[in-house]
Amino acid sequence: MPNIDSERLTDSLRSLGGSAGTDVATAVGETVDAVVGLFRVSGSGLMIADEEHTLHYVAASNAASQAMEEIQSKTGEGPCVSAFVDNQVIRAADMRTDPRFPGVREDFLHHDVVSVLGVPVRLDRTPVGTLDVFFTGPHEWDDSEVAALSRYADVIGATLAAALAAQRAGDLAGQLQYALDYRIVIERAIGYLMAQRRLGPAAAFELLRRTARGRRRKVAEVARFLLDTGALPSPRV
Repeated sequence: MPNIDSERLTDSLRSLGGSAGTDVATAVGETVDAVVGLFRVSGSGLMIADEEHTLHYVAASNAASQAMEEIQSKTGEGPCVSAFVDNQVIRAADMRTDPRFPGVREDFLHHDVVSVLGVPVRLDRTPVGTLDVFFTGPHEWDDSEVAALSRYADVIGATLAAALAAQRAGDLAGQLQYALDYRIVIERAIGYLMAQRRLGPAAAFELLRRTARGRRRKVAEVARFLLDTGALPSPRV
């Protein structure tokens, strides 16, 4: 990624911030496209959590970006999933050697996704999705890049918040509201599983997701059951 032109960055952010009155899908699509043009990354995308707290592809700049997001949605693993679960920026400089995400490595490399940066998108400080960028080769993400892309993620969050408040979020409305309503319960359950089973946050979150699917319940219901009883619910007969 080249040195960032602060004037171009400011102008782009101002333009995107003014899109809050437009259709939300158009606004986030413009944001994803702007990221690629401004930062000259190989691809960019946006994922938003659904009512099962699973991240799903919303917008992508190209086929590889969409594949990167769909792979993580399917597996519940990857830099962007970790950014959402941990509520912090996740940098992966080289997926060929990064030991953290073995479940997505081969699929990422098949699509030439080598270095990835996942940035949380937040509403009222609550993560509801991620802004994701990648290069087709290894790249050490520096602090200036993280700061600039985090500003973009803030603009996306503001756009989603405005759309939700104005009841213009369409199909995204239920997803966003669910994430806001139940994030604290789910975070507490993740922390409980981490301590009880000595898991990392992403593994604890995936256990909640997998249990919810197997029990045909929502993730928040499983999380609340765990906190109330100290155990995951038994399978339904």
